[in-house]
Amino acid sequence: MDTFGLKIIASDKVFYEGRCRKMVIPAPDGEKGILPNHENMVIAIAVGIARLELEEGHWAEVAVGTGFAEIVNNRVTLLVDTAERPEDIDIRHAEEQRERAEEKMRQKQSIQEYYHTQASLARAMNRLKLAQNRKWNL
Repeated sequence: MDTFGLKIIASDKVFYEGRCRKMVIPAPDGEKGILPNHENMVIAIAVGIARLELEEGHWAEVAVGTGFAEIVNNRVTLLVDTAERPEDIDIRHAEEQRERAEEKMRQKQSIQEYYHTQASLARAMNRLKLAQNRKWNL
């Protein structure tokens, strides 16, 4: 099967660069699948878990933050706030972040603070979800 070039860039580093067979990314309106020779486009990425088939039958999962994916000439570039492997996630720290965000949600906040807290809670929940699966073998 064909492959496409994939580069995942988080805000602090190039997370991954290499070939990929299939990819499923979280989008605001559901998951989007990307295959080799996909039509050129830009897709918004929501906080969630991206799944990559790097070798036949071998899927890896990555916790990603918001951003976008650009697909041009059989190359995919993901620009995201965060990208983490399951084994890099400190479960205890993520649990503390979730608890802090939940507590802050119960307090009176401005609209801006509320959305910020809501985003923090979504990131913490996403990290916990992926850390419980632990499926990364790059």
